[in-house]
Amino acid sequence: MTRTIANWNLDETFDSDTGRIAWTSFGAPTAPPVVLLHGTPFSSFIWHDIAPALAHDHRVYVWDMPGYGQSERSVGQDLSLPNLGRVFAALVDHWGLTDPTVIAHDTGGGLALDAHVTHGVSYGRLALVDAVALAPWGSPFFQAVGDHLDVLARIPSTLHEPLLRAYLDQASGRGLHPCDLDGLMAPWSGDRGQADFYRQLEFRRADEAYTDRIKDQYPAITMPVHLYWGTEDDWIPVDRAHELLARIPGSRLRMLPEAGHLSPLDNPAALTCGLMSFLR
Repeated sequence: MTRTIANWNLDETFDSDTGRIAWTSFGAPTAPPVVLLHGTPFSSFIWHDIAPALAHDHRVYVWDMPGYGQSERSVGQDLSLPNLGRVFAALVDHWGLTDPTVIAHDTGGGLALDAHVTHGVSYGRLALVDAVALAPWGSPFFQAVGDHLDVLARIPSTLHEPLLRAYLDQASGRGLHPCDLDGLMAPWSGDRGQADFYRQLEFRRADEAYTDRIKDQYPAITMPVHLYWGTEDDWIPVDRAHELLARIPGSRLRMLPEAGHLSPLDNPAALTCGLMSFLR
């Protein structure tokens, strides 16, 4: 079955102090737990190919961060990465997980690292996929529009949606499948979605100091850590992966051919193969 945003349903909820979180799980309840984190400005939909594949041998948890996807999106939410890292720690506690494997993409990588080094959440192992972990980070679009967010939030939707489609498609190394692009677009469409998109982007603009705060704790990480990086990633270039590799003792790097920043969608087969090997 082709997975589209219409049949990607997070049917469980957790009421955090930053709003209702939508989540779901795949696989046998007694299987070893794996938690998947998405990044910005994406959602758990990026894992639609990989989560069911990993669920053959694991209990796989996926969730949308507050302000994203199917989770609550409202004015006044604190969508800063430090707060979302704290929310993630509370969610892991809610699930009652002990030493899960965590697989995190983009800013989800920063959340996973912060929850571990700041909030003491214990993982059995950690996989970072095109991760936001070291400054500077962010796409050229992210840098260019940062000083004009108020203006862009008010442009007609007939201009906003083509701009956003081009922005999201540019994250891919080879261009996104139309169903994938529609799925990533869905939360940010319409007047409300447009306002939500620029609200979360404003928080991300203020978050580069976040990775500077936690990076000096990376050398103290002792669990197995693997890095997976798209060879064509120009949002978080591969030199950042090599720097991260040097900072985390014993970590390993696997490059993903023909993949841009959205390697879970660009080359899910190569990423799934690497993750299954890591999980074994």
